[in-house]
Amino acid sequence: MNLLLTVILISTALSIILAIVSFWLPQMSPDYEKLSPYECGFDPLGSARLPFSLRFFLVAILFLLFDLEIALLLPLRSGAGNSSPLTFFIWASAILGLLTLGLIYEWIQGGLEWAE
Repeated sequence: MNLLLTVILISTALSIILAIVSFWLPQMSPDYEKLSPYECGFDPLGSARLPFSLRFFLVAILFLLFDLEIALLLPLRSGAGNSSPLTFFIWASAILGLLTLGLIYEWIQGGLEWAE
């Protein structure tokens, strides 16, 4: 118990010391050069804070979703153990069916159209 208390006290003290030092060490003197966005050495022509299109994020999320689908299907057979191949086929078909229905829904709603 004494060792556990010592470890907790040392880790807490070290965390507090590091947090305090991190506020004192940096020199906060922002100037025009630090606040301007870097664009390949050229002066920025406009605001660098333009919003992205939500369609870009939709396509990125769809890519991640189908990438995760592969990560789910590959180990599914080895994790099934001694179950029959029919059970594996049913689960794999259910996952693919749900993803396909979602993709068709997005396509019908026009969410995959890049240009307006």
